[in-house]
Amino acid sequence: MAELRWHPLIKDWVMVVSQRQNRPQMPKDWCPFCKGSDKVPNDYIVLKYDNDFPALSLNPPIPDDVETELYKTAPSYGKCEVILYSSDHHTTLPQLDDLHLNELVKLWKERFIEISSHKDIKYIFIFENRGEAVGVTMPHPHGQIYGYPFIPKKLELELDSCKEHMEKTGHCLICDMNREESEFKRRVIFENESFIVYLPFFSEYPYGIYISSKRHIQYITQFTETETLDFAQTIKTAAGTLDSLFGFTFPYMMCMHQAPVNDDCDYNHYHFHVEFFPPMRSKEKIKFNASSETGAWAHCNPTSVEEKADELKQAYLKFMNQK
Repeated sequence: MAELRWHPLIKDWVMVVSQRQNRPQMPKDWCPFCKGSDKVPNDYIVLKYDNDFPALSLNPPIPDDVETELYKTAPSYGKCEVILYSSDHHTTLPQLDDLHLNELVKLWKERFIEISSHKDIKYIFIFENRGEAVGVTMPHPHGQIYGYPFIPKKLELELDSCKEHMEKTGHCLICDMNREESEFKRRVIFENESFIVYLPFFSEYPYGIYISSKRHIQYITQFTETETLDFAQTIKTAAGTLDSLFGFTFPYMMCMHQAPVNDDCDYNHYHFHVEFFPPMRSKEKIKFNASSETGAWAHCNPTSVEEKADELKQAYLKFMNQK
């Protein structure tokens, strides 16, 4: 069974996909994304792989006959892809060289264009879940892309806030955030010609860094050649900075926020950025989302944002010295 079910209290769709419960925990001596598995080429730089257990598909089944006037259902239409970062099972994103990472960014751009060609897809979400602490069952280095037939609620809220700010001030909200962080300086971890990386003023997570484009753009497909190269470097350095915090491969959720697709609306008020959600609050402790965060969406960061930004800057310097 795979379908969308409408949540009337928050006006959002929930993906209900019973077959995902059968996703395997991969054996330690076999990987479907490695040489000899017969599922992928024996050697590749980066690769798109259709998810074996998709929450959304281009040919979804008919929803169960349970809809009422209050409880709506819809087909689980969309696209779920796995993006393999390397054929090397044991590498990590910060260990990839610049040319390799440039190919990864180019693949993200290519897949964004192809997925957006399906006119019923309204939002394309590029993300990476990394580490057992966030529920990863497949340790091979990879990320994912979901093409949703709706705009998810969090993105809808961001879009509305950016539009309201633009109408009120004439400015882009995220451009203004970038400017304030740049002027304050202390929360900026590093930057290059095209991107700024900071721990935002309101960070919900102790190490929840943002990557934001300096140029006002809405999509990864708008990157210039320089921005593509700079983004590859920025992603590598951001992940490497987190790894350098405590000397181990740091778990995180990395989420690219872009404007919707296949919509007649003008989304010039929005701004491309990447949000990290790392669950660790110290070397040994995880920041769990408990009742306040999950039940009320009222987040509590148990640390000082500015102090954690200082830690991240030291980790950045450590990573750069190791390169």
